[in-house]
Amino acid sequence: MKAILILSALLPLLAASPAPHAGKAPATAGEILAASQSNDWQAFPDEDVLLLDFDGGRRVVIALAPEFAPVHVDNIRKLVRAGWFDGTAINRVQDNYVVQWGDATEKKPLPAEIVAAPPAEYERPAAGLDLRALPYPDPYAAKVGHAGGWPVAADGQGLAWLPHCYGMVGVGRNVAPDTGTGAELYVVNGHAPRHLDRNIATVGRVLAGMEMLAALPRGTEMLGFYKEGEARPVITSARIAADLPAGERPRFEVMKTDSATFAAWTKARANRQDVFFIRPAGGVDICNVLPPVLALSGSTR
Repeated sequence: MKAILILSALLPLLAASPAPHAGKAPATAGEILAASQSNDWQAFPDEDVLLLDFDGGRRVVIALAPEFAPVHVDNIRKLVRAGWFDGTAINRVQDNYVVQWGDATEKKPLPAEIVAAPPAEYERPAAGLDLRALPYPDPYAAKVGHAGGWPVAADGQGLAWLPHCYGMVGVGRNVAPDTGTGAELYVVNGHAPRHLDRNIATVGRVLAGMEMLAALPRGTEMLGFYKEGEARPVITSARIAADLPAGERPRFEVMKTDSATFAAWTKARANRQDVFFIRPAGGVDICNVLPPVLALSGSTR
């Protein structure tokens, strides 16, 4: 099996899974993950991988989800390729909520080619999604599950959306639904604020660098904004992986959510067999079964 690094920041697993015990069944989530094969995984397309390099040599890697918010994702790509994010900064870190970045002055001109008033891409038709629903209740949706490597929620009446789980990326906006262009983005850095579902465009998921974002000093102003004049982490460069030479592109894979291995993994997550557990929950929240992600060796700084 190829050399890999499991992103512990995104996989809510124990730091080390216990060795299999004779006669013990079923396997733990960690054992299932360790025994997975290369055909259980699929690569994120280079066109959908966003790289944010910060001062100090720190990097955040984000997978974009054009299947759920095509206009917003296209705007983000255009902003990146125009160099618009270069020199902008993180301007809000609210504890147990979000980390947000963009132009703090709100005066930087936007590229003419972006859609200035995008549609409210807060949900999409469920048709066309191979949604594999979890057999557990969810307080915010009629059903939840996975499709195409993404966590998905649905209303049972033909609409589906990406839930606000830890590490998921959304588009900041003002009160009017058409004010979020993609120039201001945020990532969930705490307990899943699922009340935001279907109210903001969710456009992707952090694949690497979440530990840096989660450890940033909290803003002291209202809603966690940094006070004017305070030092802010600066984005020195934003790029789409497809625009880099092939040998410099980070390579990430997500477990195929229509695979038997993923089905076994989610079942094991809901029925923990780790030696620590006395009473398995017999259920699991969608945000505790985000599809596992692998970074191929040498793909992160």
